[in-house]
Amino acid sequence: MREFRGKLRVLLVDDNAEHLRGVKELISLESSYDVVGTTTKASIGISLIKKYRPDIVLMDINMPEKDGLQAIQEIERLGLDTRVIALSGYDDSDLIFRAMKLGAKGYILKTMASAQLIYAIDKVASGKIYLPSALSSRFFEYFQNSFKEEAKASDSENLLSYLTAREEEVLDLLTQGNNYKGIAGKLFISETTVKTHVNNIFQKLQVNDRTQAVLYALNNGFANKRRTQLAV
Repeated sequence: MREFRGKLRVLLVDDNAEHLRGVKELISLESSYDVVGTTTKASIGISLIKKYRPDIVLMDINMPEKDGLQAIQEIERLGLDTRVIALSGYDDSDLIFRAMKLGAKGYILKTMASAQLIYAIDKVASGKIYLPSALSSRFFEYFQNSFKEEAKASDSENLLSYLTAREEEVLDLLTQGNNYKGIAGKLFISETTVKTHVNNIFQKLQVNDRTQAVLYALNNGFANKRRTQLAV
């Protein structure tokens, strides 16, 4: 848990000037936090963070010019102790996931009650992560699904990586529509050898025929990989 000395220093970044004033007034009235700066632009917000080194930043996600997600990345690269809470009018699962993945320690909606806003700042300031209960279940469901998709893509890449250089050549020619005889002629090997390579490809890619092998290769970026290899 992080310890703060003196007043907690908060900086506000929101392109809606009226909402910005409202949040500043709320924090001043409902807490002992010190609002060290406010701005309607993310680029200016980055400069203010460098200058004041606040403990907490409330960062609006949807802004013109530079959005909040880009700003969160830049803040992370500064290597400061500043903790960012993403502020948004949208309860979009993808947006929440991206903000948290980039380094935000909390995500709150602009429509949240004032008590929740102060509570969120308290939690994040103490070193914890904050998500409203209404959003947390959706976030973790989205996270699990994204993890499964990444794992699936990783598994696919691993299966293709099991192929030998010769098997890759054979698969490449299969994706171009060549039959066994054509492949044998292009690679100067016998059709029997081609069939052996193809059977090995089937086993490694866990498919049953040429059509499935070709579809698997195309769906998993094999053609692009081969072009890159041949260009080197």
